[in-house]
Amino acid sequence: MSSIVSAQQLPHFTQYMFNDFVINPAIAGTRDYYQISSNNRFQWVGLVDPPLTNTLSINGPHGKLPMGFGGYLYNDVTGPTSRTGITGAYAYNIEINRYIRVSGGISFGLLQYKLDGAQLVVNPDVFDPAIQPVVYNAYVPDAGFGFYAYADEWYAGLSISQLFNNKINFLEEPIGMNRLKSHFYITGGYKYKINRYYVAEPSIIIKGTAPKAYVFDITTRVIWQEMAWGGLSYRLKDALSVLLGYIYDEQIYFGYAYDIGLSGLRKFNSGTHEIMIGYKFNDVR
Repeated sequence: MSSIVSAQQLPHFTQYMFNDFVINPAIAGTRDYYQISSNNRFQWVGLVDPPLTNTLSINGPHGKLPMGFGGYLYNDVTGPTSRTGITGAYAYNIEINRYIRVSGGISFGLLQYKLDGAQLVVNPDVFDPAIQPVVYNAYVPDAGFGFYAYADEWYAGLSISQLFNNKINFLEEPIGMNRLKSHFYITGGYKYKINRYYVAEPSIIIKGTAPKAYVFDITTRVIWQEMAWGGLSYRLKDALSVLLGYIYDEQIYFGYAYDIGLSGLRKFNSGTHEIMIGYKFNDVR
């Protein structure tokens, strides 16, 4: 007997609007300052060996030219498997008119995929050459590209990652389907000024692999005096999320999100926590 289980190969983030550079390299240099961001996601707390994702990124503009640079590190662990990557990105943006700019970016990186066979429980009376109690490591190059259009009140982006579709080979004779698939991300958001104190920001992200496997998040934040925010988010057939955040001295910002599961898995965990910390510096305006 056999069956098929489908899942995304890349981690997702509830606070995607603050982690946008990791998703789309075209974001680099589109703001007037450098930005360091850390995002830590603790998924399905209460399960044994639940997914744990950590990212650290930095990006910013060139001092004189309409371009940007950046890079990020990430580590994504799920039980006996883990992915660790380092990526660099470059973007160039052009002015369409006095209100709208468009940016295009590319990224290149190196991915380490690790499997700890000692954590896999197998029947000791059955020999399986694909499962041995050793640590397997595979290294593959990775690349991505993206486009991003933006103005003061709105933004829209499209990006694709894992362009090379590399195979992860732990053995000299590969067993099973082990190819990395290209993932796409479509993002968009709009800032609506309610009054002098409050701004509402609805946003959406659609992500997945073509042509059928996709999911989307719809989020709305209400921002008070560009200093604090609260919001709600819905992920298709997966979770309802609560978001809170605060910006200190217009430089240091904190964000927190709590995902309440909507699938049958909610009976076996106490939710997902995501913590974001960032710092803005070296304003080039």
